[in-house]
Amino acid sequence: MEKINLEEKFALIGDYWQPHIAAQSNGQHIRLAKLKGEFVWHAHDEEDELFIVIKGSLTVRFRDRDIKVAEGEMLVVPRGVEHMPVADDEVHLVNITMAQTTMTGNVASDRAIPVSKLQSV
Repeated sequence: MEKINLEEKFALIGDYWQPHIAAQSNGQHIRLAKLKGEFVWHAHDEEDELFIVIKGSLTVRFRDRDIKVAEGEMLVVPRGVEHMPVADDEVHLVNITMAQTTMTGNVASDRAIPVSKLQSV
């Protein structure tokens, strides 16, 4: 049991859209990532996805609307809801999801990193 300094952990992350495992709790990963640009449209059929914006502003696009998530805000995307995260400028994100959850959910994409390949910070 050790505390985690998010600023120090984010400083270790170099590439965008490359989540790192900061901790695990109750079968869930607490993943940290830097985002910039658009990701891919996808959904997670079996699990919700929690986004907490630490730095910057994230837009989460849905088929019927966009939701802007500002620094210090969070958003839960319910299971099965198709979405696409977009970061116009660099965003530091905490993502909490089931440990087995792949980044692109139900969509095959070269942007997805297999869960077994996620690195810890």
